[in-house]
Amino acid sequence: MAQSGIQEFRLPDVGEGLVDAEILQWYVQPGDRVEVNQMICEIETAKAAVELPSPYAGTVHEVLAEAGATVEVGSPIIRVDDGSGGGASASAESAGAGSAGDTEEKEKPLVGYGEKASSTKRRPRRRPAAAANGGAQANGSAPEAPAAPAAEAHEAQGPVLTKPPVRKLAKDLGVDLRAVDPTGEGGLVTRDDVRRAAEGAAPAAPAAPAAPSEAPAAAPAAPASAAPSAALSVDRSALEERIPVKGVRKRTAAAMVGSAFTAPHVTEFLQVDVTRTMKAVRRLRERPEFADTKVSPLLMVARALLTAVRRHPEVNASWDEQAQEIVLKKYVNLGIAAATERGLVVPNIKDAHAKPLPDLARDLQALTEAARAGKTSPADMTGGTITITNVGVFGVDAGTPILNPGEAAILAFGQIRDMPWAHKGKLKLRKVTTLSLSFDHRLVDGELGSKVLRDIGTMLEDPEQVALAWG
Repeated sequence: MAQSGIQEFRLPDVGEGLVDAEILQWYVQPGDRVEVNQMICEIETAKAAVELPSPYAGTVHEVLAEAGATVEVGSPIIRVDDGSGGGASASAESAGAGSAGDTEEKEKPLVGYGEKASSTKRRPRRRPAAAANGGAQANGSAPEAPAAPAAEAHEAQGPVLTKPPVRKLAKDLGVDLRAVDPTGEGGLVTRDDVRRAAEGAAPAAPAAPAAPSEAPAAAPAAPASAAPSAALSVDRSALEERIPVKGVRKRTAAAMVGSAFTAPHVTEFLQVDVTRTMKAVRRLRERPEFADTKVSPLLMVARALLTAVRRHPEVNASWDEQAQEIVLKKYVNLGIAAATERGLVVPNIKDAHAKPLPDLARDLQALTEAARAGKTSPADMTGGTITITNVGVFGVDAGTPILNPGEAAILAFGQIRDMPWAHKGKLKLRKVTTLSLSFDHRLVDGELGSKVLRDIGTMLEDPEQVALAWG
């Protein structure tokens, strides 16, 4: 609890029952002036990156969680002096339940709290320097003395100045930023500084094993092929990198494992001549309705899938395990799988089935841009009913995509290539792609899955059918 005038902001649950979040970066520092609803930091939850607004106006008294730290929901992350108590500092001795309750009541109107599963402790990160010492001991040499004075010198100078991507690089390499000598302008730690620090902490190559002091005089020399390799004695753990799985990546991994081992997957493939679709895309780009809007083949694939769902609504469903029922959805929240620096995310376009093509194009563009920038909201990550994954952007022809949990089908869209194709009785070079449809066999049988995939392919071969279906 804080003394009068010092307001303590606790990490809220910005999603649906989240347990913890990682502090990505702070926008404010002690001494800065903040206003109510001013964004003070960015956090990464199990679903997305989210900016947190300040519930208080005043001066930042203390930042309680460093960038890169994982904090449990309900834990204090910052203290703000609102000026009502003369700027007194927080008291370590005052921890009364009544005052803590008052603080919690003041914060609840901003955002609700999620349930806290249990108190957890983060496993300390393994650092290359420690590994190097261990490797030296294993080879019989004395470990190097830790570089504590340098770290203490930097710590005495205050917070380390650097950019969020550099902080992430330092975390991944196990480098303590306080022990890095900055070379950037104004004492800024750069990527090269972090890499040099990481390389300097790498273990030296082990010395060749000493020859035995006593050896039989007439012992025959071992063949060269039988000589033990010095590399076999190297501590390989010192040459490995461990990357913590958390946030979006952790949630994605758990969801994919759950989906793969609960829903019986079936995948079908179809090669399609999309030459006419590519011509339609070029024509749409010239129309005024699509001014300042990205028109791509993915837009046509999305419209074809939505048309197929209209014709075969059973593919837009979910399985209720508890009730042992199939739930047919009369709306389509179209998910678009997007690869980001934080891992795979699948935001969705709400009520995509009811949107005209220009609106669908704008929503698709906004969705993908937000995902790549790491600004997808938790609301956009929930409630999807069917998904498209565009593997073609990676130069891949096809795949067997895993279902997004709770959905009956997912369509993979492969790269578009020039291929020889039989067209009007002649062999010609045409634009060809491969479609892959994975579906939950409890909900979608082979006949229905084949009809859906064939309909999508037919509409991409002749995009005028899409226009007629939505006329």
